Amino acid sequence: MQNLKNVRMPQGNAAGRLGGLIIGGGALLYGVSNSLFNVEGGHRAIVFNRVTGIKEDVYEEGTHLMLPWFDRPIIYDVRTRPNVIQSTSGSKDLQMVNIGLRVLTRPLPAKLPEIYRTLGTDYAERVLPSIIQETLKSVIAQYNASQLLTMREVVSRDIRRILTQRAQYFNIYLDDVSITNLTFSREYTGAVEAKQVAQQEAERARFIVDKAEQDKQSAIIKAQGEATSARLIGEAIQENPAFITLRKIEAARDIAGTISGAANKVFLSSDSLLLNLVRLWSLVNLTNTSIVYGSLYSTIQCNSTLLDVSAVHMTQV
Repeated sequence: MQNLKNVRMPQGNAAGRLGGLIIGGGALLYGVSNSLFNVEGGHRAIVFNRVTGIKEDVYEEGTHLMLPWFDRPIIYDVRTRPNVIQSTSGSKDLQMVNIGLRVLTRPLPAKLPEIYRTLGTDYAERVLPSIIQETLKSVIAQYNASQLLTMREVVSRDIRRILTQRAQYFNIYLDDVSITNLTFSREYTGAVEAKQVAQQEAERARFIVDKAEQDKQSAIIKAQGEATSARLIGEAIQENPAFITLRKIEAARDIAGTISGAANKVFLSSDSLLLNLVRLWSLVNLTNTSIVYGSLYSTIQCNSTLLDVSAVHMTQV
């Protein structure tokens, strides 16, 4: 107890100074920590002041000063962001078209104060779906369903042109617009497939008709050739009766050649060779006939065919 009595309590002025020092240090620490803000890469910042409202200055990347409590930074991402929109629209020929559109957008950095005043930080969700839907419906209605497939690049350019004009009104810049998918109703798809099948069948029928016409022309030409050949043969027979004899000899040679290649042995008479030897002898000179028969006999012997020579009646010669 004696020791407690000897302890001296700090005086009132010293305690006040210590408290003031602590409060001042805390205030200074708060002021320093809340008087700086950072802007990351790909971002921009604007400042809202509790007294004057949104400032017109746009702060770029880096560390910046502000008044604690009075100023509040608002950070915007100014990098390009994709927005995918699906829409069902009617074409010019009243076909329902399901179209998907991918739009790359970013805000204009110099217009960030105006964007915050009119749209806020969620400007993309507020603006893009409505203007994209309206633009798609107005452009798709200008083309037939078949044109949407064959003129896809033209359709994409028209959509981008109209969207760019609409987005500039809201201080939004479009980097790219592309059609990701384009589909039609099941009924229309089935009708297109049936049309393609019908066209292929028509092409096939046209080919068959052309082929039949070509076959007809070929038959006519062949018949004309045969008629000409028959006429020439008739004229040759009239001018030289030995022409038919020559043809008989050629036929007999062909028959002998065919039989010689067979494995069986065949005995032939003179009638089987299409030769009337008795009449042939009366029409042809003895010398020429001997040469012809000698040539025919040599041909038969070379082909190793066993012929009944007695059937030829060589004694009549």
